[in-house]
Amino acid sequence: MSRFDNRGGRKNENQTRINHRIRVPEIRVIDYNGDQLGIMKTNVAFQRAKDYGLDLVEISPTAKPPLCKIMDYGKFKYEQEKKRKEQKKNQVQTKLKEVKFRVNVDKHDYETKVRNLRKFIDNGDRVKISLMFRGRENAHTQLGFEVINRVIQETVDITTVDQSPRQQGRFVTAILIPKKAKK
Repeated sequence: MSRFDNRGGRKNENQTRINHRIRVPEIRVIDYNGDQLGIMKTNVAFQRAKDYGLDLVEISPTAKPPLCKIMDYGKFKYEQEKKRKEQKKNQVQTKLKEVKFRVNVDKHDYETKVRNLRKFIDNGDRVKISLMFRGRENAHTQLGFEVINRVIQETVDITTVDQSPRQQGRFVTAILIPKKAKK
């Protein structure tokens, strides 16, 4: 099939086919009450739907023969949209927050950063702890690991280590997640 066959029109790949757009000769039909009407010709099923004042909607196009239902298409679309919005609303978006430390961090700065880290965890976010070495600090990477491990020990009551401390170039990083989020 040529890539130019579409002629600039919109693709209807995930659009439900209804009424005269159903091009298969035979379909399995369910009426508006949910009763099986069996396999019948498409034009007969379309006429029956028209008699009820409803639409013939293709529910499962991949089935052999395709499954169609006699229903109000507007109501069907509304219900699908409502379900989609409900699922989207129930999804929880977790963000990755970053708290940066230094090897020679002072006590008050350290406590403030740990307090912020706890706040992020309480909000359900993942937290990346990073520590950057500058100059001579590169020779003492074990001090960086000690700072990161101290943070992990102080927050062990509310966090789980998702990625243990590891060195990546001039950085030592670890990722913490809320305890309840661990699967």
